[in-house]
Amino acid sequence: MASKSVLDFIQTADKNIDSLHSFMLVRHGNVVTEGWWGPYNAATKHELYSLSKSFTSTAVGLAIADGKFQLDDPVVKFFPDDVPADASPQLKAMQVRDLLTMSTGHESEPKVGLKEAWTKTFLSHPVSKEPGKHFLYNTPSTYMQSAIVQKQTGMTTYDYLKPRLFEPLGIEGATWGMSPQGVSLGGYGLSVRTEDIAKFGQLLLQKGAWNGQQLVPEEWVKAATSNQVSTGRDTKGDWGQGYGYQFWQCQGGNYRGDGAFGQYCIVLPKHDAVIAITSGVKDMQSVLTLVWEKIVPAFHAEALAADVVSERQLKDRLTSLTLATPTGTDGTNQWSSIDKKQFGFEKNPQELEGVSLERSGPGATTLVLKYNGEEQRLPCGFKEWKPAKLKLGSMPEQPVFVCGAWKSGSEFHAKLCLVETPFVISLKLAFQGDELVYDSESHVGFAQTKQHLVGRASTSK
Repeated sequence: MASKSVLDFIQTADKNIDSLHSFMLVRHGNVVTEGWWGPYNAATKHELYSLSKSFTSTAVGLAIADGKFQLDDPVVKFFPDDVPADASPQLKAMQVRDLLTMSTGHESEPKVGLKEAWTKTFLSHPVSKEPGKHFLYNTPSTYMQSAIVQKQTGMTTYDYLKPRLFEPLGIEGATWGMSPQGVSLGGYGLSVRTEDIAKFGQLLLQKGAWNGQQLVPEEWVKAATSNQVSTGRDTKGDWGQGYGYQFWQCQGGNYRGDGAFGQYCIVLPKHDAVIAITSGVKDMQSVLTLVWEKIVPAFHAEALAADVVSERQLKDRLTSLTLATPTGTDGTNQWSSIDKKQFGFEKNPQELEGVSLERSGPGATTLVLKYNGEEQRLPCGFKEWKPAKLKLGSMPEQPVFVCGAWKSGSEFHAKLCLVETPFVISLKLAFQGDELVYDSESHVGFAQTKQHLVGRASTSK
């Protein structure tokens, strides 16, 4: 491979894509290149979102190989108590195969909630089209696969995969969220490291074999990663190439599992290569396009002449990757009227009750956020990321890295990087006497990503 081309990929991504979190390239079974944009790192697991679906598909394949059920089994067979009395012929005709190919016959995606079992919600949702004919991206259909695996094996999908997939591949510390009914979420919720994504891709590239052992049946890998159904979209992009059993087809005869905001396991059989990427991007196609334009042309059949300069530049760049930190000053002269002054907010959807800044040493700042009556103290680095713990609303406490800078005499900017997720939150605190204008924005999100609050000083130092 041409080091110069890989370097070009990294530099272009740094310039045009906000933001990649990790990149690992494997060819002929060897790691060619790997890098993490700090504070993301090799040891920390990352939320996969819908890339989880490809792991669930693998569990289905293993369960079928174990004789637990069949591809053409009707879905209603597994949950008779959840099937509506007036079940339509289309619902009765829906098979496990249709769950895998996102061709369940639904015209809209079922919306699961807290009041009803998710399997019942799915089976109660109208099925107006003939299953197997109409592609509709449908995350609850992946949940149904996970529920079937659990029903037929007596284990959650995570527990079922652990000895059959995770342990043989050396995947440690993986976590998978569960539904209110105690079922692995299937369509999302799995968190693993970048290297684990690459191992999964390498297993697929090797047709299910690993260290001389056939972990997944070769026939299943071939079927799962082949084009099973048309996605009916513009064929110029990578979401219009077709769909397998929870795997997307790609340009150039490649395939991938992917997840929201740019989590990728890309397998390139013609080049004997795998690419694992985690990121937090709005435009997922931009990442794939960069792979096709910069990485794929760098593959060669024969060894290349050494390019010592490019190789050294690539190595240096990979070891110095970092997400951009706020620019400004350390605020040496800003503290006389700000230090420890507490600002409170009226009730708001984010449940943020108060904010204050504390000077904790020369050039050192502590950002204090108050949620549910509890203060969360976050050391805030200047031109560097500082580790902390953060608990937002009902979410569990999670690791976060924080940095900040003063943009002016009265405005402080901070970034909070939730390193086990794609989310980076930017804060702008504008102090105006006893008033604080608080603006926050997550650079990616499923719904509202911005928050604007105005607080008043409650107590002073």
